[in-house]
Amino acid sequence: MPGLNLTQLRLRNQHLNEPGFTKPAEVVKWLGAVQAQDYAGAKWAIGQRLMNGSDKIIEKAFNDGEILRTHVMRPTWHFVAPQDIRWMLDLTAARVRAIAATRHRQLQLDEKVFSKCTNTLTRVLEGGKQLARTQLIDTLRNAGIKIEEQRFVHIMMEMELRQLICSGGTEGKQLTYTLLDDRVPKTAAISRDEALATMAGRYFASHGPATLQDFAWWSGLTVADCKAGLEMIKSNLVNKDGYWFADPEIGTVKQNRAYLLPNYDEYIVSYKDRSATILEKNIDKADPRGTIFNHTVIVNGKIEGIWKRELKKETVIIDITPFKLLSKQANAAIDSAAKRYAKFLELKEAVVKVHYFRI
Repeated sequence: MPGLNLTQLRLRNQHLNEPGFTKPAEVVKWLGAVQAQDYAGAKWAIGQRLMNGSDKIIEKAFNDGEILRTHVMRPTWHFVAPQDIRWMLDLTAARVRAIAATRHRQLQLDEKVFSKCTNTLTRVLEGGKQLARTQLIDTLRNAGIKIEEQRFVHIMMEMELRQLICSGGTEGKQLTYTLLDDRVPKTAAISRDEALATMAGRYFASHGPATLQDFAWWSGLTVADCKAGLEMIKSNLVNKDGYWFADPEIGTVKQNRAYLLPNYDEYIVSYKDRSATILEKNIDKADPRGTIFNHTVIVNGKIEGIWKRELKKETVIIDITPFKLLSKQANAAIDSAAKRYAKFLELKEAVVKVHYFRI
């Protein structure tokens, strides 16, 4: 096998280079989970992997419960498929709790508080109700539960981990919560080994080529658990220099292709080692905290700059800040990517403005 082209294989396996899905739920299920603390950005992450996807199509899938948003890994919000949410939480909740334990002690969140929250939220949400964050803050406060100093965020995360609540639909511009049992019928539990194997299989098929350490980072599980999961499915994978993936054939990968990826996109955030996508000298230009916090400009698989948007009535303005002087081909590819974004938002046009870093 010739040298491994990480970016081309990942672009293909993540369905960025050649979108092959028609439904948002198909994208989420294929990827296993899609990081989603930036709700608008996460919708665009799904949209780029859809054939003829639009913001409205994904919003409808979310409102209809075809994709759900909950804390399931690392810990942060992810989109997950309804049929996956229970076994994933069974597998990952203990690790998320372990990460949050110190903060819970600092916030004086214990079993007594969580039990009271469980009873309060069950009562107010029963009957299929979907309530916004502001409404639930008032509900908990009226029940005598302190919600200052990020307590509300951690309370709701714990309620998600307990499989009490998950995302409801949107109410205007607000996201809502609802009872998980009202959103997703209970299903038979699967064994821990089956869950590990399923998660490993999803990850390496959709995100490969990737390493064991990449899988551990993405899932938030221990390296030992990840190794066990990989061991169960490795006969279905190819291994080259510690990189595992499902299919070595690249096929046709479109060249001179650009993508305007949102922050936390799976193409970047799901790998512990991101050196394949960005030069070290450009990391501080993107963000000293790391590339995942920015909307990134991808040209032929590499991060070549960052971008921001401004929405007008019928136009989206894309402000591009490249890391270097771009070629005519790159600029043309970025213009095409901007047009795809305008189409996704159902706007008439996209205007690209370029501002270079001052050296």
